Amino acid sequence: MTKTEEFQELRPLLFSIAYRLLGSVSEAEDAVQETWLRYQATSARPGSAKAFLSTVVTRISIDVLRSARVRREEYVGPWLPEPLLTDPYEDPARSAELADSLSMAALLLLERLTPLERAVFVLREVFAFGFPEIASAVGRSEAACHQLAVRARRHMEAGRPRFAADRKEREELAERFFDAFREGNVDGLAELLAADVQMIGDSGGKAPQFKPVIVGAEHVERVLAAFVPLVVRGAGIVEPRQVNGQPGAILRDRDGQILSTWALDVLDGRIQTIRTVNNPDKLGHVGSVADAWAALREVNRAHRPAD
Repeated sequence: MTKTEEFQELRPLLFSIAYRLLGSVSEAEDAVQETWLRYQATSARPGSAKAFLSTVVTRISIDVLRSARVRREEYVGPWLPEPLLTDPYEDPARSAELADSLSMAALLLLERLTPLERAVFVLREVFAFGFPEIASAVGRSEAACHQLAVRARRHMEAGRPRFAADRKEREELAERFFDAFREGNVDGLAELLAADVQMIGDSGGKAPQFKPVIVGAEHVERVLAAFVPLVVRGAGIVEPRQVNGQPGAILRDRDGQILSTWALDVLDGRIQTIRTVNNPDKLGHVGSVADAWAALREVNRAHRPAD
């Protein structure tokens, strides 16, 4: 097998590692490309291409993550991961771990970890790497990696909800939610919200935003009601999709261009969190991005009384 063939075979794994470390599709793709350039430049063939390439992409991602932390501290409003519609890496033996680690909630929990803790957790808990491989990848001893794994696991477990909804329940509730959205049924939307529901929007200061964080069913209902005319009058299209392995949707304008992505957290038969990514810089990999300000003018016209 040639170097190119080895790399292409492992590319989905490398991207999946980098995305979970960085929370960014564009940065993950750059890390994978840089990994290929370094692999191409090596004169000797490593004993294990998987071990070598995983080490390289992990180290590149850790370096990017350290510099990204400064940028995220200066970010306007809440920072959310770039939405991912499809994970290119599949492993039937690790399907549950892969799906759980892809959610917006899990990626935000990972943000609480140090770069080394995050790398060790992802390699060990998500991809089941052995500690010798992990130690090589992060440049620490196996004993140190064991300690990093313990700390990371403790932080992750502390932040997870105690009872998670099963996939079927999540999908059925999401279907009802987005059906009500398309039908303009505000009451139907409201009855699916938890009392303490949160709506979190990432615009990066580059797209319209009601408020970065909206808390409480009554307040979230008002925001949803403002979107309904956009959809009912044909200025917007709700396209249910899996977003980061969770029920969600792509919101498009009348021309099919992307306004935002929505991801829902479901717990105890209600929607607990709605996360919307509106920042156009984070949507380009999904498709052609709409002019969100023009869409807002559509909403405002829909709310004006007729003359």
